[in-house]
Amino acid sequence: MRLIKLGWNSFFQHHFDQLKSRDLIPARIAQQHKNQYLIYTGDGELHAGVSGKLRHETSGHAGFPAVGDWVAVTARPEEDRAVIHCILPRAGKFTRKAVLAGGMPDAGGKTEEQVLAANIDTVFLVSGLDGDYNLRRIERYMTVAWDSGAAPVIVLNKTDLCAKVESVIEDIKSAIVGVPVLKVSAVDGQGLELLRDYLVEGKTAAFLGSSGVGKSTIINGLLGYERQRTNEVRERDDRGVHTTTYRELILLPTGGMVVDTPGLREIQAWTDEGGLSRTFSDIEALAEQCRFNDCRHEHEPGCAVRAAIESGELDEKRYQGYLKLQKETRQLSLRQDKKARRLNDKEWGKKINRVQKDKKELRKKGLI
Repeated sequence: MRLIKLGWNSFFQHHFDQLKSRDLIPARIAQQHKNQYLIYTGDGELHAGVSGKLRHETSGHAGFPAVGDWVAVTARPEEDRAVIHCILPRAGKFTRKAVLAGGMPDAGGKTEEQVLAANIDTVFLVSGLDGDYNLRRIERYMTVAWDSGAAPVIVLNKTDLCAKVESVIEDIKSAIVGVPVLKVSAVDGQGLELLRDYLVEGKTAAFLGSSGVGKSTIINGLLGYERQRTNEVRERDDRGVHTTTYRELILLPTGGMVVDTPGLREIQAWTDEGGLSRTFSDIEALAEQCRFNDCRHEHEPGCAVRAAIESGELDEKRYQGYLKLQKETRQLSLRQDKKARRLNDKEWGKKINRVQKDKKELRKKGLI
């Protein structure tokens, strides 16, 4: 298995060379099962765990390897085992706000980054046209996708169940400019060749979208056989149940790779103003035309945003979605700042304790 086929390039080679160790070899994370991993090396696949040192130095979800990561390992092929010693710098990553096992954000207000996939070239944002289609959800996915370092592509699946496909595409293109919109029907294979254009050798794509939109069916179609289990969508609400229970890097016959992730109904964005600005560039451009720099876009005279909404140029629902994501982003920024201050205070406290301890030892020895 050649490393180049797995996405290895000069960026990763440069950082691997800095390790200067003959015992280490590069590998890519293919599957993640809690603290155990399946990795791809130049010679094949191995099962792996993280080293004690890496585990000790890691705090939070983001410090552990994620699917798509390139890592440095020591391998024992005869035992089908390897030990992960470090994660190579990421060319990009898809992240979300970490949640507890119960599905609710930490009640203590703790905010933590969770890496879902790393080093991806294309993000396929999949929506089903069987009743699950939601433009506001696509905008939310877009905001996070821009921050992943990958190029977003919107995929409309189940076109065979929708009589107004072109109208939907027109709505998306008017709201999200410059992003490709592909239409497919995974059950009969129509349109899958459009996705294959992005999945050439050495390139990695991630499939993201709600449960039941057909991500696994699309991947089955790209593979040419049913590897991913699929479930029927419930008739009462057009939503499926999760068919993928862990994140996985899948090699395709065409040479490309895809990352499948468990369905995400609501993405808790881990993003900054950059992703928001790219998704809602039209709204921010309008805001710059307001008469007052501190315009709140409510009842102020000369507000270009309100004027655009009243004239029909800007959809009120799109604007409300922008405000919601803007609020989330700002709250996240405040929590990150608080966390940074807590860590800084903790480190400063340790330094003070060390100084006081050193002084105490010097006093005992009569040196001060």
